[in-house]
Amino acid sequence: MASNEQTLPSAAQLEDWNRDLETRSAPERVRWALEQFRGHAVLSTSFGVQAAVMLHLVTQIDPRIPIVFVDTGYLFPETYRFAEELTGKLGLNLRVYAPLVTAARQEALYGKLWEQGVEGLEKYGRLNKVEPMNRALAEIGAKVWITGLRREHASTREDLAVIKRQNRILKLHPIVDWTDRQIGEYLAEHGLPYHPLWEQGYVSIGDTHSTTRYADGMKAEDTRFSGLKRECGLHEQSGEPEYMI
Repeated sequence: MASNEQTLPSAAQLEDWNRDLETRSAPERVRWALEQFRGHAVLSTSFGVQAAVMLHLVTQIDPRIPIVFVDTGYLFPETYRFAEELTGKLGLNLRVYAPLVTAARQEALYGKLWEQGVEGLEKYGRLNKVEPMNRALAEIGAKVWITGLRREHASTREDLAVIKRQNRILKLHPIVDWTDRQIGEYLAEHGLPYHPLWEQGYVSIGDTHSTTRYADGMKAEDTRFSGLKRECGLHEQSGEPEYMI
């Protein structure tokens, strides 16, 4: 991926892009990225609570964009069924990536990493999320990675830019400034569903062992990783050079 490294913009260029993109609508931001990085854009999805918004918004502009779904092997049955439903409904060009080390082998070798504090969670994230996503981005030849991150999601994302560099990849966040109300209005307008577990009190959905229902007094970010971490590794700057993201 050395050539990708050479084409990354400077900090000044990113600042100029963000100044412009901050004033644009979400569809305009997507169109800009698809034109700027023609043939080298990917969209990721976890098929989470509000995943249908980004999947619909982006594929209305480019129906054949590669969509990366990292299957950790620990997802809710409802998530797998939701993924099948949206893939058929929207005609997604879905690319499923799984960890190189199976769940059974991981547990035999390392135990249940999600029960081993922050260090265990970080190792779990590298094995099950970061490595498969790195592989996907490399194999597809991505230069820009489109995600549905929003500033409202968590305190760690309050200052998130529309476009940023994360190690050796650019990330675009078209709905970064959307509110929960805008999300709900978009889903209703286009007849799109929330994840089925939304009705059971889940506001952020990942693996079965690291996701809990929302309860009074909690922040949404407290429902993941027992409140120990908000990010799984995919959206964090890595200090380890072997990781592309």
